[in-house]
Amino acid sequence: MPPLNKPRPLSRRRFLKTAAAAAVAPAIIPARVLRGAQVPSDALTLGCIGVGRQGRSNMQEAIYRGLEAGARIVAVCDVDGHRREDGQWLAERIYAAELNKIDYRGIDLYADFRDLLVRRDIDGLIIAVPDFWHALIGIAAAEAGKDMYLEKPLTYSIAEGRNLVEAVRKNGRILQVGSWQRSQIYFSTACELVRNGRIGKLHTIRVRNPTDFGTGDPRPLPVPKHFDYEFWQGPAAAAPFCEDRTHPQSSYERPGWIQIEAYGHGMVSNWGAHMNDIAQWGHGSDDTGPVEIEARGEFPDRGLFDVHTTYTSEAVYADGVRLLQDSGDPAGVRFEGDRGWIFCCREKIEASDPGILRQKTGPGEIRLATSGNHMKNFFECMRSRKDPVAPVEVGHRSNTVCGLTHIAMKLGRKLKWDPAAEKFVGDDEANARLDYPHRAPWIL
Repeated sequence: MPPLNKPRPLSRRRFLKTAAAAAVAPAIIPARVLRGAQVPSDALTLGCIGVGRQGRSNMQEAIYRGLEAGARIVAVCDVDGHRREDGQWLAERIYAAELNKIDYRGIDLYADFRDLLVRRDIDGLIIAVPDFWHALIGIAAAEAGKDMYLEKPLTYSIAEGRNLVEAVRKNGRILQVGSWQRSQIYFSTACELVRNGRIGKLHTIRVRNPTDFGTGDPRPLPVPKHFDYEFWQGPAAAAPFCEDRTHPQSSYERPGWIQIEAYGHGMVSNWGAHMNDIAQWGHGSDDTGPVEIEARGEFPDRGLFDVHTTYTSEAVYADGVRLLQDSGDPAGVRFEGDRGWIFCCREKIEASDPGILRQKTGPGEIRLATSGNHMKNFFECMRSRKDPVAPVEVGHRSNTVCGLTHIAMKLGRKLKWDPAAEKFVGDDEANARLDYPHRAPWIL
């Protein structure tokens, strides 16, 4: 059965009532007991928190890869009741087809992620919620003893990222950041060649990301009855509901919150979390970052949408390597050395000399950890307890580059950064932007 990744009109769903499930679903009782699904006793059990546009895709990937790796989804959580029930419908339909069952009933529903976290039978989580929720849910999951596949960017703020790193470490959890480009051959090949000196001494890394577009309609609308908008706002400042502020109510198209600064930082962190991750990997900076940065961004009037459109940035590492970012096409990463260059993107890898790409890694050279599939690597590491290819510290450091770029863009001046202390040097105004005021009761 091919992946069911085409959106269905919400009016065509067959909903199962959630009231009964919520009433009879004590936290510690497995879904297979409550609803009769036969989950293998040695299977990893998973819950999905957030099943919107990206979460729905991640859920399908987890289902198919889980069938290969011995993992099964048993719960779905979302503050949007339509999406919550649609996620249940989709997951159960796939399982029914893949397990050759006429019917399948094995997915419990939750509106509040905290009710899901207290279930002792759930081993891991697939989390795909708006950026400003990542840290709070991630830290709560770590404290609850859950491993997690957490969408990128790791967190909304730099300070939140360090808090999440510490929570994951303290509780001995596995966290795979959704920076799946580390599991893609073009990117891993490029980084390994650069790290082993195939283009000579690295001096410049160029990162290009797509450009945001469009306008957002700020006119307030009534809150849909199926959507807990107050919960959705969580730690962000309260604001009137409108569809462009959250997500489309009749499709799984791109949500508006991605282009609103209160919830995310635009393409500098949306795609930047991917591409800067590769820049860090190829440079060998997984545990550190630049020491200096300046950036400029365009902020035209686009109604509700207030993140940057085009932007440029220049950062410098302690070894003098420059990281140059801009917006445009094609999105990708280019490494430049004194003997050539390598460019990688999602569709291809190129080099100044094609012979560079044919060179093999020899004895004693750097071999980067790679994975044939990002989700499957997460499942493997849940069992082995080894770090995945994109662990929490890596995700934090890559996202820090995005955060630094955003802050420099907003302040419009050069900033000096101490990657060990994770503070700006002698700049209180910049340091005040390392976090934001979380609305009670959602305080870290």
